[in-house]
Amino acid sequence: MEQPQQSAAPEAGKPPLRVGMVGYAFMGAAHSQGWRTAGRVFDLPRRPVLSAICGRDAAAVRAAADRHGWAAAETDWRALIARDDVDLVDICTPGDSHAEIALAALAAGKHVLCEKPLANTVEEAEAMTAAAEAAYGRGQLAMVGFNYRRVPATALARSMVAEGRLGTLRHVRVTYLQDWLVDPQFPLTWRLRKELAGSGALGDLGAHVVDLAQYLAGEQLAGVSALTETFVRQRPLPVGASSGLSTVESAGTGQVTVDDAAVFTGRFASGALASFEATRFATGRKNALRIELNGELGSLAFDLERLNELAYYDGTEPATRGGFRRILVTEPDHPYVDAWWPPGHGLGYEHTFIHQARDLVHAIAEGRPPRPSFADGLQVQRVLAAVEESAEKNSVYTPIAV
Repeated sequence: MEQPQQSAAPEAGKPPLRVGMVGYAFMGAAHSQGWRTAGRVFDLPRRPVLSAICGRDAAAVRAAADRHGWAAAETDWRALIARDDVDLVDICTPGDSHAEIALAALAAGKHVLCEKPLANTVEEAEAMTAAAEAAYGRGQLAMVGFNYRRVPATALARSMVAEGRLGTLRHVRVTYLQDWLVDPQFPLTWRLRKELAGSGALGDLGAHVVDLAQYLAGEQLAGVSALTETFVRQRPLPVGASSGLSTVESAGTGQVTVDDAAVFTGRFASGALASFEATRFATGRKNALRIELNGELGSLAFDLERLNELAYYDGTEPATRGGFRRILVTEPDHPYVDAWWPPGHGLGYEHTFIHQARDLVHAIAEGRPPRPSFADGLQVQRVLAAVEESAEKNSVYTPIAV
């Protein structure tokens, strides 16, 4: 597990890493926070510079540039890639454009950070991975943005599993529950259109939990059996531009072409069993990601809504004093935490993007492959494809393509 550097140093005098970002809405704001803050908190070998941000609406992207500290604004991602003051292209757009932008950026000699899921199809992800592997030989790096790996508590959990604290893994169970689609009058934004989003809760939330489960377990899923459902099949059409999580005025209705919820079981290569639930229809749940791992020697549990805590059960202790213990993951010896606040002063969601930027800058400076790689993103895409295939075949067990 990567460990953060000790105390931060001034950024002045360090070689710049000039970033250009495509997209400026929810993820654009989160990634901006990461790039803007990482070098002011961690002692980085290169200094992130917010060179340019890109979006189709000139007024909106200029406002985003001013708000988040970007030096320039573009309305054509091709122009952004062509800029001499951009070393790395950060892709925060809907999934339908990930492949085209990433392939062009790698061909132009840029490093790439791409939001999850990596692509809308396995074929796109395969092309992106092949291009990334070829680009690595030219000194270019490509990483996919599964930011929940960068929560200190999940990074700690990964190290504990790798140390053998759980012994042989038996079960992994994961849920990711949101409720922002419960209202049937919520408009038909891009996240509800398959041609733009690729899939619904499966790709939006399921990609996160598949990656996190495999990351913490240290192994890949071998096959799945799945159910998916679309509960509201017609929604109001939005008027004008909208982001994936916002409500806007509407006129008429259109068909929802993605899943609202996905439930699937799986088997890891070792034989350990897994269960997954991803839904945007869990009334009252806002961003409830929970994962538990059970092994022969112990268990770990993490809840994103209590992201500074990790629950650990040591099965080797006598039953007379056994029980889950609460680990408050705010000590300077915990992953990433030494650069932040005194013990007990917790971190938040936005810090995962700062840690993501930190790790990528170090990988670029050291010339080593970043994780999660495009190959990791491709493997998650193959799991999502197997889930869809299984659901279409009445939950038939479907092996993950290799």
